[in-house]
Amino acid sequence: MAVESTRARPVNWRRPAWLDAVGEWFRDRTKLLDSPLATHHVLLGATSVLVVIGLVMVLSSSSVEALTEYGSPYAIFKKQALFAVFGALVLAVASRVPARTWQRLAVPALFASAAFQLLVFVPHVGKVVNGNRNWIVVGPLSAQPSEAAKITLVLALALALTRRREVLHEPAKLLGALLAPVGLTIGVVLLTKDLGTALIMMAVVVVMLWVAGIPGRWFLLAGGGAAFVAFLAVVTSDNRMGRVEDWLSGTSDSATAIQGLQWQPVQGKYALASGGWWGLGLGASREKWSWLPEAHNDFIFAIIGEELGLPGTLTILVLFAVVALMVMRLVKRSEDLYTKLAVSGIGAWILVQAVVNVGVVLSLFPVIGVPLPLISAGGSALVLTLLGIGILLSFARAEPGAPEAIRARESVVARSLAVLPQRRTAQGSARGAARTRTTKGHR
Repeated sequence: MAVESTRARPVNWRRPAWLDAVGEWFRDRTKLLDSPLATHHVLLGATSVLVVIGLVMVLSSSSVEALTEYGSPYAIFKKQALFAVFGALVLAVASRVPARTWQRLAVPALFASAAFQLLVFVPHVGKVVNGNRNWIVVGPLSAQPSEAAKITLVLALALALTRRREVLHEPAKLLGALLAPVGLTIGVVLLTKDLGTALIMMAVVVVMLWVAGIPGRWFLLAGGGAAFVAFLAVVTSDNRMGRVEDWLSGTSDSATAIQGLQWQPVQGKYALASGGWWGLGLGASREKWSWLPEAHNDFIFAIIGEELGLPGTLTILVLFAVVALMVMRLVKRSEDLYTKLAVSGIGAWILVQAVVNVGVVLSLFPVIGVPLPLISAGGSALVLTLLGIGILLSFARAEPGAPEAIRARESVVARSLAVLPQRRTAQGSARGAARTRTTKGHR
């Protein structure tokens, strides 16, 4: 027989009041996630905070370079702020587009994106940057077509996998589904020699295939093929080969080597090290004084660590973790396969790119050259990332129960607006009657 413990809790023991208060606070907060619109609101809030932090850090990290190049420390920040405002409008419009409309736009967007990317090969329009022909420049305007290719890849591949959901276990049918979406996006990106963007897009394809339920053994074959393509892209470029060799060999003690391709990752680590636990303070970065290349772009995470310390970098990581949780919640709650695939693809694009950017700054990966989503300077990247978030919000507004919650909220607002003129009229009549009585009293 089991013997009961004699060390029982005292009869007069009471749970502390503060423990009950904390439990009640957590219960109230978790109830908010029961709302059908919780995904929409949390995702929008996390995105807004990331954009605001990005604007602040772009201003801080670009001020020296902007002053040197443009004569004003606010030049780069002003451009980024304008793109942020435009991106917010794009997000607002995209979030109101019906979820089914994105499915109908997939094929036209795919061919339009392919044509847009091919403009980089047009003389006097395409521009080579760091060995990659991935920019188009028309007058004062410039754009990176590969950013649009990420969205069209997701929309078109989700449509192709949805239409062939019953035959995806057949290799020939699966390759047929991949041919057009992958060939017209990743294929063209590889022609421009933009390996960093192509690797991000390959990761997106892998995630979407996993969500679609492709047998696991096929990922080994696909991974081998992707690794072979990446190997060829590296060995055929002296710039990429040098970056990979420097990454594999580690930081050299040679001053000549550090002055070469190792300069940027070394200065990024200097920035993080000098920031320490609590940072040097907002605006107090030393590396932005022409020491760290791309301080406001690819290596802005290093400046965040230098100025804001560990709390600043952890805040960025936590916000991206919140975005990841909302993406997984949306995938789980969605009932349509196309929505599941599109949401997982857009989420993979943003989150994998964030992981790669942070990994490059921490020297976990070789220098690839991809911006930190929603944070780094860059107009086309920011606007199209906000477009991707807007598409996620559109799908979130179609979650089970969300349309009814939206209609209920709009009806409450409409009733409030309808009552407001009546209240104003009643208040005006009451004031008029009061003035009349006051006049009579004086008489």
